[in-house]
Amino acid sequence: MKREDGNNDELSLKLFVILSRAYRSISDFVTDDMKRYGLNPSEFMVLELLYHKGEQPIQHIGKKVLLASGSMTYVIDKLESKKLLERKLCKEDRRVIYASITDAGRKLMDEIFPQHRAVIETLFEGLTTDQKNTMIDLLKETGLRVADLKK
Repeated sequence: MKREDGNNDELSLKLFVILSRAYRSISDFVTDDMKRYGLNPSEFMVLELLYHKGEQPIQHIGKKVLLASGSMTYVIDKLESKKLLERKLCKEDRRVIYASITDAGRKLMDEIFPQHRAVIETLFEGLTTDQKNTMIDLLKETGLRVADLKK
């Protein structure tokens, strides 16, 4: 649906409001799903990363799941206390510590990730494949343009 009403500045403001509201709705919906597994979103994202990508240097996890380094230690400690991940020293460089998912963490993710994936599918089931690809392309392009503005 093409919008011809309003000038470009007004459309940009409207787009920002709509995008912000959509993000909030989606984020709240997904957060509620993560919480029903007894995990906060940060814990879930770290476990999901380790589940799909394998052990990771703790210093790099924060960037991959958009967590501040101060929060990262707290999240790793919480997951370790739940026996869902463990720290492993790097044999080549003792300054590097890896986070690795435990058997209990893998078992939990084997159980809950398919359910979580279904929740995500539900969010976008009204969109066609072409619409999803278009949204991905446009949002990626916008994100890259904003990143360039920050330079």
